[in-house]
Amino acid sequence: MTSLSVGLRKADGGTRRLTPLLRLLILTQLAFNIGFFAVLPFLSEHLGQSMGMAGWLVGFVLGLRTFSQQGLFVVGGALADRYGIRPVVLAGCALRIVGFAWLGYARETWAVVGAVLMIGFAAALLSPAVESEVARQAVVLEETGGSRTRVLALFTVAGQAGAFVGPLLGALLLAVDFRAVCLAGAGIFVLVLAGHVWLLPQHIPGRAHTRVGGGMRALLRNRRFLALCCAYGAYLLAYNQLYLALPAEVERAAGSQAPLAWLFALSSLLVVTAQLPVTRWVGGCLTLRRSMTAGLLLIAAGFAVVAVARPAGLTGTTGLLPAAGFVTLLTLGQMLVAPVARAWVPDLAEEGRLGLYTGALSSVSGLVVLVGSAATGTLLDMGLPVAVPWLVLAAVPAAAIGLLPRP
Repeated sequence: MTSLSVGLRKADGGTRRLTPLLRLLILTQLAFNIGFFAVLPFLSEHLGQSMGMAGWLVGFVLGLRTFSQQGLFVVGGALADRYGIRPVVLAGCALRIVGFAWLGYARETWAVVGAVLMIGFAAALLSPAVESEVARQAVVLEETGGSRTRVLALFTVAGQAGAFVGPLLGALLLAVDFRAVCLAGAGIFVLVLAGHVWLLPQHIPGRAHTRVGGGMRALLRNRRFLALCCAYGAYLLAYNQLYLALPAEVERAAGSQAPLAWLFALSSLLVVTAQLPVTRWVGGCLTLRRSMTAGLLLIAAGFAVVAVARPAGLTGTTGLLPAAGFVTLLTLGQMLVAPVARAWVPDLAEEGRLGLYTGALSSVSGLVVLVGSAATGTLLDMGLPVAVPWLVLAAVPAAAIGLLPRP
């Protein structure tokens, strides 16, 4: 949190301050993730243990949430282009409040599904609207000598800080019950809604409203943007191995998945404390393409570390060192790739369609992850020599470098 407050004072590396709107939007991302991650990490256990749902049904419900969120980002982005971010953000907050409250009281499967779909669609409205306006404001700031990548890095730090604090809040409230967790999440969004009714401008200078129709056709012909989406999807597929390949490796090395919590905490703390210094250092010497290239190479190196160590069959604390190296390199790569990808979108987007393109970045890359995750699961279950799956996974981000748009 110290890094976040410092970043809010010095986001552009000089004496200039962030605009009030940028400050509001960055703090909005912090609040979004606190409220969201106070609830979602505990949903699976609630559905399986408290409600007695079968495992396949729990997975189906969680998949619906992901689809209603990532898959519809492009819709939320298009609506933000057409109507402006204020009505879209306010509607998203209202849906999130109702969805969390409904989830807290839901006792039937149909009610859980309805609540989860509402929660996911709320994010599909909120995230593209806020992210696209942060990117647009960052470009404006760059015209006065600031750094758009640094602003997007600060936005990433805010989100990661919220993702770190949210589960801690949820764990404390879980001592009461899951309903208390849901109502607390809803309460956070009540505060966000009230703050945005008061502070978010009715009209943002320079942001013209664009009709909804016609944008997708040009987007699908934009090869440079689609190439960025695929490269970003390769990064997200690699990042998704924190939840797929890493748990299996930790279980093998430690005999349980207990160390996972520490490794996730390591990743979060690295982003919160090191994102801004890394972005400041890289921004002075690397272009957007070179920064993403360096990030993807670091991610590939993380998989290679485990691939090299895996044949030795190390266990215990020593056996966890390659996993810790993987998490560290993956997180460092994330620090380079994630802010830069968002910062690159305004250069590739059609005029007046930044919301649509920001949403499409998540939707298209999410589709890549959906297909790739199924292939990854098959790869891990094939009984191949122990180093081979990790080498294949290392090849994915390395190959994605060739997809990056050229100047």
